[in-house]
Amino acid sequence: MMLIFVVLFFLKIINFFYISQSYQNLLNYLHQIDKMLKNLINLLFPKLCCGCEALLLQNEQIICAECRHNLPLTNHHLMKDNYTSKKFNGLIPIELGVSMLYFHKEGIVQNLIHNLKYKNHQEIGTFLGNWYANDLENIIAVYAISEIIPVPLHEKRLNERGYNQVTTFCKALSENLGIHHNETILKRIIYSKTQTKKNKQAREELKNSIFDVSFTEADYGKHFLLVDDVITSGATLEACARALLKIPYAKISILTIAYSDS
Repeated sequence: MMLIFVVLFFLKIINFFYISQSYQNLLNYLHQIDKMLKNLINLLFPKLCCGCEALLLQNEQIICAECRHNLPLTNHHLMKDNYTSKKFNGLIPIELGVSMLYFHKEGIVQNLIHNLKYKNHQEIGTFLGNWYANDLENIIAVYAISEIIPVPLHEKRLNERGYNQVTTFCKALSENLGIHHNETILKRIIYSKTQTKKNKQAREELKNSIFDVSFTEADYGKHFLLVDDVITSGATLEACARALLKIPYAKISILTIAYSDS
């Protein structure tokens, strides 16, 4: 099928040069060819919703209208004492804690995070970041955030995956809110597969040594917005915050794409 299309494509181009009368005819013809190619690509590689895998309609992007309508928004940005901020009560001082979505097993958000994290659908981060930035615009201005800091991957994990799953989300927030996105100040210095099977003491020791910061006097007193994909226990974000709090007079706020109780 593909070979037949290619042959017909070139035959039409050859034929065009014999019958074309003007530059405008050329533009019109190229437009038709472009449309044909796009239709062929959509036929061979249909665009699917990253939330439910249904075929996307022509006017839909990333997720279908139904999934977008059913996204479980937390509205944490409207509540100072919300579930995300409560995770850090008595542990570390934070100025603000918010999550965009509720994470439910086998739900839309789980599919989005899985596609973002493991299937290289980084456009999901951009889509959600652009959306959430609109909700956060006035809130973030009040808190005077200095820099957006993604929770970093260890260099080995970054090489394995090829990207940090929260990078596009952070960049979208940065561009929409006009806040610098800093990927260099915070580093993960220990490579760890998972912390779920470690005992409590080992996790506590790891929590205090897994991240480190590289800063100058220019970073004193900055307000850092830490960003991660999903918050569960909050241990990783706590460890990141503790590292950043080594910077004199630093303030910390926390934002995640999703909040999970499990």
